[in-house]
Amino acid sequence: MRHGQRRGAGFWALAGFFGLFVLFLYGPMLAIFVLSFQGPEGGLTFPLRGVSLHWFAKLWEGIGVVDIGAAFRRSLALGAVVMLLTVLLSLGAGLAYRKRLPGGTPLFYVVVASLIMPSIIVSLGIGLMFRLLDTGLKAWLEANAPALAEDYGSALGLFTSGLGAQLTWTLPFGLLIMFAVFNRFNPAYEEAALDLGATPWQSLRHVVLPLIGPSLVGVGMFGFTLSWDEIARSSQAMGDLNTLPLELQGLTTTVTTPVIYALGTVTTVVSFAVMGLTLLVASRWRR
Repeated sequence: MRHGQRRGAGFWALAGFFGLFVLFLYGPMLAIFVLSFQGPEGGLTFPLRGVSLHWFAKLWEGIGVVDIGAAFRRSLALGAVVMLLTVLLSLGAGLAYRKRLPGGTPLFYVVVASLIMPSIIVSLGIGLMFRLLDTGLKAWLEANAPALAEDYGSALGLFTSGLGAQLTWTLPFGLLIMFAVFNRFNPAYEEAALDLGATPWQSLRHVVLPLIGPSLVGVGMFGFTLSWDEIARSSQAMGDLNTLPLELQGLTTTVTTPVIYALGTVTTVVSFAVMGLTLLVASRWRR
């Protein structure tokens, strides 16, 4: 816009629409943040009745029979494993697709199709698959090792079916990011390293990985944050131990105090902390 030129009515209409969109997007989250600081006599709605950290203290003490601390640690551990596997598998797939890969096109569509499949269907399918696996394993153990069959529980668990369910969500994102990164990557740097006598492994370690490092950090952030707040794909695949989002979902029907808002605030702060740390690491890496 030229200096001194007035903005037209269309600009202000679009600006107002964008402002309403941002309010719709972040308004509920801001309301939860504010209500989590209610005083001891506060309720689940406005207006605030005092301002305090009372409900955060109640959250620290525990919510009934639900062990929030254990669920928090489980989610952190699962998120860390999902993050690591997402980075490694996405990097490997990105490197593989730099060359002509037999069957690569249908494989790519199969992976990306996971994004458009209903999440609850994916969760139900994984849960059913592991229950069928349990049936087969129990039958085999009863026939070949009766003593072990008595102690066998279930293959459903945090780092088996739960991990697989969340990877169906994080890996397509990681793969798409790596495709975009390598499409912009200049192979002349690798060729120069090879001309100077570097082996393919040395070229990867000392040239490729440092250049794409910030993008790998971003893939890791996607892996962790998508795992951290995932509910639908985990709902039928976690087994006996729930993650923090699943516990939070269950508590919404039983907890009628602002402690539920305090828990929501803590989980959101963790997500923002991970994103902030990611941006810091990526910025320093680029320097």
